[in-house]
Amino acid sequence: MERTDVIILGGGLVGLALAAALDSSGLGCAVIDPADPALRKNAAFDGRTSAVSSSSKRMFDTIGITDHLPEPGCPIRAIQVADGLDPGGLRFDPGEDDEPLGWMNENRNLHAALLSRAAAGRRIALHWQRRAVSIDRGDHGVMAELDDGTRLAAPLLVAAEGRNSPTREAAGIRLARWKYEHAAIVGTLRHERPHDNVAYEIFYPAGPFALLPMNDDTDGHRSAIVWSFSDKDAPGMLALSADDFAAEAEAAMGGFLGKIGLISPRSTYPLGFHHAARITDHRLALVGDAAHGIHPIAGQGVNLGYRDAAALAQVLVEGARLGLDLGDAQLMARYQRWRSLDTFMVALATDGLTRIYGVPGKTASAVRRFGMGLIDRIGPVKDRLMAEARGTSGDLPLLLRGLPI
Repeated sequence: MERTDVIILGGGLVGLALAAALDSSGLGCAVIDPADPALRKNAAFDGRTSAVSSSSKRMFDTIGITDHLPEPGCPIRAIQVADGLDPGGLRFDPGEDDEPLGWMNENRNLHAALLSRAAAGRRIALHWQRRAVSIDRGDHGVMAELDDGTRLAAPLLVAAEGRNSPTREAAGIRLARWKYEHAAIVGTLRHERPHDNVAYEIFYPAGPFALLPMNDDTDGHRSAIVWSFSDKDAPGMLALSADDFAAEAEAAMGGFLGKIGLISPRSTYPLGFHHAARITDHRLALVGDAAHGIHPIAGQGVNLGYRDAAALAQVLVEGARLGLDLGDAQLMARYQRWRSLDTFMVALATDGLTRIYGVPGKTASAVRRFGMGLIDRIGPVKDRLMAEARGTSGDLPLLLRGLPI
């Protein structure tokens, strides 16, 4: 029987971040995942990227993940929001001397850094290519048996299995869930002019077009795109040749970055919303997509998961210092209170933006441009929105402030 402090089901971006946070704070964990880590760590560049917010980057620095990145992320120093290509819009620009709004990272680099940090963890037991065949969340602890016969015991189970979490379903936790009837096409473009570390969000009635800065390589300037289409139009866009797709992207951008070329395969995924009615159960906590999933319109999806990890780690570490059972209902209630309002408000805001900017017509567009212009001139409102983009609003866990627990 192997004993540890926390059993984590899922070794993805959020599960491994939680493992590193616990390890750096003196708690042990066992990570169980059916995937082969070599396939993630050595994955070829496929165009998938993630925006790591300022607060998430502070946590990465504090718990040692940043040190393992194969290359640094590309800082996002400004965000330009526009309603189509019409004049007017909203620009978030904190200035050169202030902290960037976030960093763009290739997913393969994030996976490599998290895997390396986990492998280096003194208190992290990694069970790759393994599944839990039985889990018992009893009165006195959690018992898990793996498909190779390994038996694990811990006070707490954490589900970091993604949006289709079987552990959440087995616990009977209900979801609010709906589909947007849109699909996002992601990929990476090369462009003639530099992006100047600006992220662009261009809203069209058919769906938003996001252009996200990436580090230059030896061949020139690069940006990632996340382009939303209705379910009926997405297959046609995927069927276009690379040159034809690049020409469509150039037109959607208004040509402001010059000539465009596609340099990665395109991939697509359906867009939807889900939010768990609660994120805890008896000796169980949900993190990341197991707890919530939102539209990528604001790039906050994985950062909500990192905020979950930082909050849960702090609740558990502080509970351990008080001598509490890590699965104690008091600790689970604290985690539930801490995270439920933040995740709900961000989910509500992104869903609202998706619906507001999807309203067609010149009148709706004029109203949106007027609203953006107004926000652009009201300092406190604009500063609050920048704080939301950075992930620095609300009651921040210590790790997200760059402080050890």
